Amino acid sequence: MSQRRAGPRPRWALVAIPIGWIVAVSVIDVLAPPDIHLGPLLVAAPAITPSFGGPRTVGLVAALAVIAQTAIGVLRDPDDLLSANHEAQIIALILVGTSLVVFCVLRERRAKELTQVRYVSEVAQRVVLPPLPRELGPLRASALYLAAEAEARIGGDLYAAARTTSGTRLIVGDVRGKGMTAVNDAALLLGAFRVAAHRRADLDELVTYLDRSVCWNLMEPGETGRYGETFITATVLDIPDRDGGKVRMISCGHPPPVVLRDGRPITMNARRPAPPLGLGELAHPSYHIDSFPFEPGDLLLLYTDGVTEARDATGAFYPLTDRITGWNESDPDAFLDRFRRDLLRHVGGHLNDDAAMIVATRPALPRA
Repeated sequence: MSQRRAGPRPRWALVAIPIGWIVAVSVIDVLAPPDIHLGPLLVAAPAITPSFGGPRTVGLVAALAVIAQTAIGVLRDPDDLLSANHEAQIIALILVGTSLVVFCVLRERRAKELTQVRYVSEVAQRVVLPPLPRELGPLRASALYLAAEAEARIGGDLYAAARTTSGTRLIVGDVRGKGMTAVNDAALLLGAFRVAAHRRADLDELVTYLDRSVCWNLMEPGETGRYGETFITATVLDIPDRDGGKVRMISCGHPPPVVLRDGRPITMNARRPAPPLGLGELAHPSYHIDSFPFEPGDLLLLYTDGVTEARDATGAFYPLTDRITGWNESDPDAFLDRFRRDLLRHVGGHLNDDAAMIVATRPALPRA
């Protein structure tokens, strides 16, 4: 990470404003009638400097204000040097200037801490949710993660891809709950997926393993009663490399995928959805594999409920299929860029829940 100054850098053209103010007040105060005192206005100079400068700049301007107030007192009453009024004004300027310098130091320290937090969260995202490869065999793919927390880069939403000898396996999911516990559960499930996606020949065997891994991760040695406290909704897909092969899917309580074909969205609902991962010990599910066609030129959309449950100012949910109808982007990156702008426009720029999406396409064959 490049080492950059955390606090605001002084813009020297703006420093001329408080200095000019000090000069103007000093000249007018010296020339004003004896019963008019403008010295208290000097405090405005150091007061506005923190908006564009750091502690040193603020200290410099405050020192100039104190010098100016001292000069005003000497010039206006050369016989008595400094009156009690001028001495009080000088002390007040010193106190205000010192307070502003301390404030700027604390602000810079806080800014450095926030920079470190952002750096750590970005590293965590790259570890837990590394960018998807742009090419997954014959597929082209891209992923998007939008965190609800302003300073966060990752939450409880998850996605991953893994290559097999005959195709590509994708998972997208959403952990119940928020905070570091959700991030930990997401990381554990993704680790289990990356290990098992290559080894489990059948999709139902893979999902069974993932369900058990969630249950195992919840249990401490000797505990037997924590099943069901945490669960993860997920959709797991197996996309064959060969053209004409159908996508095989198991849905575990997760929003259904959408296929965008010639600008027309088609929702691929599961006929027999399974319970979320982590509830297998309670529900003893029998996983049903659904299938649907994924033709060259189609866009496959996987997403979390942070997308479809995003609300606008009136409380209306984001109508995913209605909004993307007619979209003709064939590149996953271009599609996600347009989608991100459209979703944030719908919610007014701020999400109430994390949102994630994977877009995959099988490029259309060039026409002869």
